[in-house]
Amino acid sequence: MKHPSASVAVVVRFGLMMFGVALASVLCTGSVPLAGPAAAPQDVCIVAPPLPYDPASGLALHAPRPVPLDARCPVCGMYPARNLDWAAQVVFSNGDTHFFDSPLTLYQYLHDVGRFSPGRSAADIAARYVTAVDTRSWIDADHASYVLGSNAMGPMRAGNLPAFAQRQAAQEFAQRRGGEVVEANQITPRMLQSLSTGRVKHQHP
Repeated sequence: MKHPSASVAVVVRFGLMMFGVALASVLCTGSVPLAGPAAAPQDVCIVAPPLPYDPASGLALHAPRPVPLDARCPVCGMYPARNLDWAAQVVFSNGDTHFFDSPLTLYQYLHDVGRFSPGRSAADIAARYVTAVDTRSWIDADHASYVLGSNAMGPMRAGNLPAFAQRQAAQEFAQRRGGEVVEANQITPRMLQSLSTGRVKHQHP
């Protein structure tokens, strides 16, 4: 009959071996392996819910607000606070807010709200804002002019939609950097698809 300590030693060695396998997987893939054949793909991103309205902020319920350092874009997972010149946001009717790393991801979101925010729809959005290149301030996204197809690289180093408060400023930018000026109601899913080529892809349920 084996001594109990021998059995314990075997269990400990097996546990250490499995820990080593798991650790090697983390170091090689950057993610903890999931058990079972239905494990999610590694490029699926888990998106935090929109940030709630803070009455103590002194801001109106649907006014634009500063981008928190820990806010993440619900489309690509980036931190908009790292590139404030490109940041955008939507404010829902209850004051909840989503922040975006650029006008491009904002419009990707607006064209498919239910995909990125299950249970919500575009009808729930009370306001949407973009950062204007020419004024470096928040403006109504619906009233902005955008430059499509310029050589300006956004936060993800790919095509983007810089926004402008004045159409003339957008036209001058397009003359210097290329592209064409479009208005919010002219932005289509096909345009967004052409601009998103080369960006990091994230899958959403």
